[in-house]
Amino acid sequence: MSPVTPVTPDARDPRGTVTLPVGDDVADLADARGVSVEELVGEAVARYVSLEATLVRHEAQRLALRHLPLLKRLGA
Repeated sequence: MSPVTPVTPDARDPRGTVTLPVGDDVADLADARGVSVEELVGEAVARYVSLEATLVRHEAQRLALRHLPLLKRLGA
């Protein structure tokens, strides 16, 4: 496994830095796509976060609808 250079989505926010070992298959896939391993992993993480955000948004809407009378009474 090859280590991945730390990737910081926002250079001003070091909390976003993650270092993970990756297998040769990830490097091969990145090479086949003509992108760096960091770019490939960044795309995968962005897709994952987007999916999770959608799930959270749907759950929040479901809860808001379920508790709508209470939210109205509270003025929310």
